[in-house]
Amino acid sequence: MNNHHYNKDLKNYARQLRTTSISKAEKYLWKSLLSKNKMGAKFKRQRPTGNYIVDFLSQEIKLIIEVDGNSHFNKGEYDVKRQRKLKELGFTFLRFEEGEVLNNISEVYLVIAHAVYCLKNEEQ
Repeated sequence: MNNHHYNKDLKNYARQLRTTSISKAEKYLWKSLLSKNKMGAKFKRQRPTGNYIVDFLSQEIKLIIEVDGNSHFNKGEYDVKRQRKLKELGFTFLRFEEGEVLNNISEVYLVIAHAVYCLKNEEQ
């Protein structure tokens, strides 16, 4: 099975992020939409991928979902570089602001559902 650029050197740090520093928006997105295969694709949280840890990853369709909170306000250039590098590895990206997730989960659902549908149909 392809490990999709899994970086075992970041495993412990990713575990720490999953348990101690997950944002309210990430937790809400996980519980509302991404856990237990609710979107028709399996997602993992805080997944070491390449040289980065991504918020959510569906390995089967190579989809990364990022939630941008306060910590991203001064990281625009870094986020652009990071996203470009991960796209070069073949991943598709969805990026949501924390407020979108917390205040408009139905719109977030539609965007993710559309992406999952399109990416699953690309495989066939």
